Amino acid sequence: MTVRQDDGPATGATTGPPVGAAAPSFSHLDPGTAPAAWSSWLGSGVDAAAAAGRRWPAVPDDTDLERLVVVAAHPDDETLGAGGLIAAAAARGVEVTVLIATAGEGSHPGSPTLTPDRLAALRVAEARAAVGELAPTAALAVLHLPDGGLADLVAVITGAVERRVGPRGGGVWLVAPWREDGHPDHRAVGLAAAEVAHRTGCRLLEYPIWAWHWGDPAAAPFPETQLVAVPLPEAARAAKRRALDEYRSQVLPLSPAPGDEPVVPPGFREHFTGDRELFIVDAADPGDGAGTQPASGAGDRVPADPVGGTGLGADYFDAMYAADADPWGFTERWYEQRKRAVLLAALPRPRFRAAFEPGCSIGVLTRELGLRCDTVLAADISETPLAAARTRTADLPGVRIERRRLPHDWPYGRFDLIVLSEIGYYCTEAQLTELAGRAAGALDPDGVLVACHWRHPVADYPLDGDRVHEILRATSGLQPLVRHLEADFRLEVFVRPAAAGGTVGPELDR
Repeated sequence: MTVRQDDGPATGATTGPPVGAAAPSFSHLDPGTAPAAWSSWLGSGVDAAAAAGRRWPAVPDDTDLERLVVVAAHPDDETLGAGGLIAAAAARGVEVTVLIATAGEGSHPGSPTLTPDRLAALRVAEARAAVGELAPTAALAVLHLPDGGLADLVAVITGAVERRVGPRGGGVWLVAPWREDGHPDHRAVGLAAAEVAHRTGCRLLEYPIWAWHWGDPAAAPFPETQLVAVPLPEAARAAKRRALDEYRSQVLPLSPAPGDEPVVPPGFREHFTGDRELFIVDAADPGDGAGTQPASGAGDRVPADPVGGTGLGADYFDAMYAADADPWGFTERWYEQRKRAVLLAALPRPRFRAAFEPGCSIGVLTRELGLRCDTVLAADISETPLAAARTRTADLPGVRIERRRLPHDWPYGRFDLIVLSEIGYYCTEAQLTELAGRAAGALDPDGVLVACHWRHPVADYPLDGDRVHEILRATSGLQPLVRHLEADFRLEVFVRPAAAGGTVGPELDR
């Protein structure tokens, strides 16, 4: 386990999910959320599900499991998050591969006892001993990428993971850190694993680690409908305990000196000692949750691919940007300039706390949003335009640019502004329905969703703009506050029903 800031030298602190207004800061030295609080939350959910005649969390059907590939950012992540699964799979003869991205040299940046090089050597040795306890025949590889520096190496990690999974993912479970765990290295490894799952069709399970520490059960930080539980036989639990004991540099102090404190103290370790391991599956990914086994009744089964259909993928947009750095003329066309001005004028408030703009492209609208919002998360399916978006918004500290594939890679957090500008028609109807649900669920009570789309049909696009807005109105549960219709584009501002009567404050009442 390594705790570092998102950038700059390691300090023993990091931020939680870097999106939305609720992104927490945390340190491994903080008390954190008590395991008992999570047990109570989980128990309440189990009881409610049982009363409804179903089982929650669902239990993955492992009859298709032939190979298990577990990916970790740092030595001990694999044991904390998936050690029981590794041990149980190995005990039944499943082929196990463990891939660790870094040697974990940044876990104790202020240590007076061990240099980063010595710590790296120690932690790799601990990893070999720990994995040996879990799965004696497992293949273990350490990439020795820089601890704390994985955010810029997602492509490298993706290649390494894909080589372990192989070209076809049938029978493969790929297990990786949860992308929204709050640590930039965990996110990088999670993104790489998600990309490999998308390419190969293997089943992806994501394990939270730091979310148990910073998360608030009352705030429901996990997508509960995507939570699955792997029961652990006692032999697997015992193997996991022994494996964690091997990580002496993490579970014990390096010395009594300040800076040598354990990164996994007993209270934090307790999160990982139960009779099951919890994972997050993404129902939008091929294979994810496809084999989820209900305790009773067919209603518990998670559908294999509820989104379905084929929208436009990253390859389509990569080709567009390869031919033209600004293929839609965001910076030069009067149509785009005027449409942006209309969209910004339609927003019912001068400022917002936290905005999310999927499909940000080269960041022209992103910059305008950044001037009116405390924080903006902007994302695109293609990596190519994001460099320009980052450059364009470099002087706006509240703007963060990320690569995400929606709807399934929807960010953690809540927003009071979500902007769907010229992206809905790239989706199939099923994908857009999923996107609308994700967006509505992420809106604060006073939140605003603005949608703006070109109305004319385009041969490559699954939908046209009018159909996009029909689906948003029918499936989001939101109501229009503003409607603007022109021959070329349609713009609507959606709010929750309670706010649909208007947003003018009482100071302007007549």
